[in-house]
Amino acid sequence: MEVLPSSRVLPWKYCPAKFLKNELQVSLRCVRTECGIRTRNGSDRKGASKRNILVQPFWNLSRNFSAKFGLFSISYRFIPKLSKYRGIPHQKINFSEEIRQKVYVPLVRLVVGVMLVMSLSVAISKSTSWALSEENLLFLEAWRTIDRAYVDKSFNGQSWFRYRENALRNEPMNTREETYVAIKKMLATLDDPFTRFLEPEKFKSLRSGTQGALTGVGLSIGYPTKLDDSSAGLVVVSAAPGGPANRAGISSGDIILAIDDTSTETMGIYDAADRLQGPEGSSVKLTIRSGPEIKNLDLVREKVSFNPVKSRLCKLSGSGKDSSKIGYIKLTSFNQNASGAVKEAIDTLRKSGVNAFVLDLRDNSGGLFPEGIEIAKIWLDKGVIVYICDNRGVRDVYDTDGGSAIAPSEPLAVLVNKGTASASEILAGALKDNKRAVLLGEPTFGKGKIQSVFQLSDGSGMAVTVARYETPAHTDIDKVGVIPDHPLPTLFPKDEESFCGCVEDAASACYLNKVQLFSR
Repeated sequence: MEVLPSSRVLPWKYCPAKFLKNELQVSLRCVRTECGIRTRNGSDRKGASKRNILVQPFWNLSRNFSAKFGLFSISYRFIPKLSKYRGIPHQKINFSEEIRQKVYVPLVRLVVGVMLVMSLSVAISKSTSWALSEENLLFLEAWRTIDRAYVDKSFNGQSWFRYRENALRNEPMNTREETYVAIKKMLATLDDPFTRFLEPEKFKSLRSGTQGALTGVGLSIGYPTKLDDSSAGLVVVSAAPGGPANRAGISSGDIILAIDDTSTETMGIYDAADRLQGPEGSSVKLTIRSGPEIKNLDLVREKVSFNPVKSRLCKLSGSGKDSSKIGYIKLTSFNQNASGAVKEAIDTLRKSGVNAFVLDLRDNSGGLFPEGIEIAKIWLDKGVIVYICDNRGVRDVYDTDGGSAIAPSEPLAVLVNKGTASASEILAGALKDNKRAVLLGEPTFGKGKIQSVFQLSDGSGMAVTVARYETPAHTDIDKVGVIPDHPLPTLFPKDEESFCGCVEDAASACYLNKVQLFSR
């Protein structure tokens, strides 16, 4: 026996209805369906009627919700309610447009409005619900500095924006010290030892160092590389000539094992630098390994002045036309006086009749990047000096057209060792790849990253890795160094007085003639 179409509530699974997706503005729809009329024995009656049935929208708040509304999500589902109309002929189930507009549309809008308010309330409750304090603003200043300037835009594989929100919500920032701790913790997630936070006093000390003077023992330090004998401790990159460490016999390549009996095995280089610096006249105890020997040294801190340039005139053996004069220039750091001092040394030596130059970059641990660029321009008539790169490739190019060249043509030899680092390596790489100079010595330190210093509003600051660099031949020297053209004799001295003896006295064990100095 067949069931009359008008008197049966059709099972939902047999009515594949096509519903219009409604977002924000939902109106009641009279849906046209194609429903097969099913008999009790399970057979379908072919040619089932097409009809309009009324489907009421019900939002069941205790069940599944699935519609999306822009900034928030709500869910609803349509539940057919036809049983109340059992026995009513189909043609009588018909509501006018007026009723729909006056009853169902306002109802739908009311429900959607309630859901909107509920969703926004939840969203607001989960977002920052407090006013930003002065400490929060300082933290955000540091965060924005990293966001704009840091070389790795993946930020060591983390969501930088999510870190900011989590830190503002979870990190205590009630005092300035707590804010400094929060900033240091943020920078630690980058896993970059060269990007670090500097409290106001340390920032001031760093700036004074680039201006030519620092109170300490006169050491530049770095992390050991694969070329060092041991990975434990910190390596001496260079010792300032005439400084306390230099007078005590500490030289590049030595390993600092402890500072004031505190092991350096897990100590960062900037923590170590802070420990080495201190009031003038105070003492610091160092445990040093120099080759197989262990030394315990007590050094007195003093104001170490970094006059970046020393020069000397050397006369090579020969007489008459065969005699040569070499201008020896030792550049010890790239502070803000460096390029001017190099120009002055060249002018002075030229007045003495020199016809070749030796630029000694051994134990020069770097300094200001712009000074390295300016000194390269002194020697080059044209060419690329350095490529500045980030994780997407070359970002900038520093080159010269010869407008700043002072000595672009005289023979030039550059002396390097593993104490040659950072800006020194940029200069050495530029002169080598442009075939302007012959490099002699040993592979350089291999610091192929560039840091910029940023001051924050309270006087503190940050040193931030802003780029890596490649030499003009697109060589990435990070952790590898610049490879020289020729080695130097084993006993070749580092001071300007002894250098002249090695090029003037043919009987010297360190003797180098002009051909050995300037030929590739």
